[in-house]
Amino acid sequence: MMNLTDGKMGMAGPCLVVLLASLAGHGVAVADQAKIDDALAAAWPGMAEGAQVVDWEGNVLKEGSNGYTCLPTPPSMTGTAPMCLDEAWQAWGQAWQNKEPFEAESMGIAYMLAGDEGASNVDPYAEGPTDDNEWIVEGAHLMLLAPAALLEGYPTDPHNGGPYVMWKGTDYQHLMVPVGARD
Repeated sequence: MMNLTDGKMGMAGPCLVVLLASLAGHGVAVADQAKIDDALAAAWPGMAEGAQVVDWEGNVLKEGSNGYTCLPTPPSMTGTAPMCLDEAWQAWGQAWQNKEPFEAESMGIAYMLAGDEGASNVDPYAEGPTDDNEWIVEGAHLMLLAPAALLEGYPTDPHNGGPYVMWKGTDYQHLMVPVGARD
């Protein structure tokens, strides 16, 4: 194996080391920029500028100032499913991720304007479509978090032509508001 720092290459060895290190750093920046671009695809343009972007490991990729945190598509998914969450949704997300109880005490809004790759309409932890889990692939949409009593009058049918309650009767129920065509 070639030793780039043993002096036998003159200045070329150390220069090559510096060049490779800077390219490696640039690769990380490019990867981070791809995550940032993916995450911000969930937001409307006026929100994207001031939104914080965090990856799924909790690393802040972009500082923000408007109270929204955007996440890129989860690494376990193929396709796209970035989201931008307010504080209420961030608390919801922590509870859902850790399978802890959650009760919405206030309104919250999340944006998924790039759509998603699908989820069960009845099972918060379903990993794929089955005959009975009402799998729905949603186009651009908003998600509203609200106390359970405020969701009572809404249907659960995702094909009703308007908003619907997803995961009704669970701690993670929320109102889905389609704003774009489904693919």
